[in-house]
Amino acid sequence: MKVSITDKFLWDIYKYLEKIGDIVSSIPKKREDFYHLGGIKNPVFEIYRKEKSQKQFSDFIRWLKSNNYIKVKNLKGKEAFMLTKKGLDRAIIARFKVEEKNFQKRKDGKWIMIIFDIPQKLNKSRNLLRSILKNLGYKMFQQSVWITPYDVSDKTEELLQFYSLDEFVKIFLIEDLN
Repeated sequence: MKVSITDKFLWDIYKYLEKIGDIVSSIPKKREDFYHLGGIKNPVFEIYRKEKSQKQFSDFIRWLKSNNYIKVKNLKGKEAFMLTKKGLDRAIIARFKVEEKNFQKRKDGKWIMIIFDIPQKLNKSRNLLRSILKNLGYKMFQQSVWITPYDVSDKTEELLQFYSLDEFVKIFLIEDLN
């Protein structure tokens, strides 16, 4: 069975929040003394902890819906969560922010330069492109000219194709910026 990108996204968030809950619950607290009885987990506290993380996840889903990042649809008689356009944009930006720390400079010493001319009617796409370029390590060289020393050309092309912006953008490989 193929899992939709929305379902995968939501389950990844849930698993992430569960991990955070596990980390937070492992921090010693006065109440924590009662949590472990002689090295054995107390089932009452275990149930409480599980219900608490489910409530946190439920609150998070409510927040996503109220901020229009997801919507609930009825598909074949079952309730399903779907990412909205705003939610998808936010998820992509978040993904690039997480990956930003792992960027490597190009081994050949060359720089990537992007020049774009996106029409005014696509202003939201232009702003989204600028935001993601910043997260990919690009710096503004001029108004619509961005450069980076990082090896992010694959991610850049993926983004441009996903948002159908490739017709408005030119990508160059620069040997020297002087």
